[in-house]
Amino acid sequence: MFSNACKYAIRAILFLAFESEKQTKLGSKQIAEKLNVPAPFLAKLMRELASKKIISSSKGPRGGFYMDNENLQNSVWDVILTVDGPDRFNSCFLGLPKCNHENPCIVHHIIEPFRNGLMHEFRDKSIKELVQEIRNGNKNFADFLDSEEPS
Repeated sequence: MFSNACKYAIRAILFLAFESEKQTKLGSKQIAEKLNVPAPFLAKLMRELASKKIISSSKGPRGGFYMDNENLQNSVWDVILTVDGPDRFNSCFLGLPKCNHENPCIVHHIIEPFRNGLMHEFRDKSIKELVQEIRNGNKNFADFLDSEEPS
């Protein structure tokens, strides 16, 4: 459903959101190492997210990427729109070019409620709220970091 770029961006955003309480600025290389993603690719994504005000950045010896309170009010949907755009999310589950409400594929009615629910969660919940839910669910962020990218 999402490109690898979008998945990396979401993971990086969540990582920064967890680190934001520490008032820490992190370089893209540090984030890439923690998330086990390609550093040059992530650096490009981070610059794009910063240019769209999804995250903040500062230059210089103590510079890096970070999230302020304004950034934390963004949603995961904002990240998806920035990286993949809305069409990726709305594309046919089976990859058919003409699947839509008027001309549904054979699984459209199964996927549509799932997609709508997911879109609602991504659009209507701030990153700050999502991080709080993760913390309240006793999810350990170290487990998130340790997740290996499938080959």
